[in-house]
Amino acid sequence: MNNFAMEKRPLGKTGFKITPVGLGVMQFSGGSGMFGMVFPDLSQPEMTAIVKAALDGGINWFDTAEMYGRGRSETGLANALKQLEKADDDVIIGTKWFPILRTAGNISKSIDARLNYLDGYTIDLFMVHNPWSFSAPEKEMEAMAELVEAGKIRSVGVSNFNVDQMVRAHKTLQKRGLVLACNQVQYSLLHRKIESDGVLEAAKDLGITIVAWSPLARGILSGRYYTNPGIYDQLPIGRKMMMRDKINDSQEVVAYLVEVAEKHGVMPAQVALNWLINSQGETVVVIPGASKEKQAAESAGAMQFRLEDEEIVKLDMLSRDFR
Repeated sequence: MNNFAMEKRPLGKTGFKITPVGLGVMQFSGGSGMFGMVFPDLSQPEMTAIVKAALDGGINWFDTAEMYGRGRSETGLANALKQLEKADDDVIIGTKWFPILRTAGNISKSIDARLNYLDGYTIDLFMVHNPWSFSAPEKEMEAMAELVEAGKIRSVGVSNFNVDQMVRAHKTLQKRGLVLACNQVQYSLLHRKIESDGVLEAAKDLGITIVAWSPLARGILSGRYYTNPGIYDQLPIGRKMMMRDKINDSQEVVAYLVEVAEKHGVMPAQVALNWLINSQGETVVVIPGASKEKQAAESAGAMQFRLEDEEIVKLDMLSRDFR
């Protein structure tokens, strides 16, 4: 790995500058909420070590949500930042409102809980977690705009919105003199749907940042199933069934990731992340998660080199069937 270091880039048209790689802290929800049975129950020292590794690697922003442990993830992140003596202005934090079985009216009613869990850290970016509430995007964005005007949040984003929903959200905020900062969607070398369904094109046209979740395709792009097939045999049967076809279909892509990683002296996962943050200009940023500090450090390391143009093109060609 060379001494190259990527510069921060705009978060939409908000004026915020973020690193191309952020840290998703869904893993901090372990033991509670919807993801309580999915992730290990991390102790506060473990969470603090993960956040420190991210910060030491140059990462300046963090992504959490109400759904991640009903406040546990937000609390764990805030506690970690306090223990590391990080001031509010040192970091950028995004969190999300959980919309299912709710209306837009709940946004203003539940915001104080988000602020309480973050314990003095500003909500720089507040997102609607998915488009499945009882209210239209317009109603949700009106409620979000009121929070900006009240000084409770600093910018507005969405997550998992299709192109029509994203554009409607953008237009509603525009009428209030605000911008739609981002759309957080699934995007990786093995899931390139946003390139063909209009989301990426519209985001570029409107100046909306794409925040890629699951950028390593549940770990497939780390290369571990390719270099050590025995790991797959140890997976629970349900996860095996869910991942089997994708693992088989991605062999050529992963083999090339391993080859390029060896050439650059990095990890295959870092190559996969580097492709995402370089193949679409500055439009795409990524939020890999981490349940170990080593993983956070490796994700941050994806900003310390740049793939060659021909490598970006070849990865594009090898993964086109996933568009």
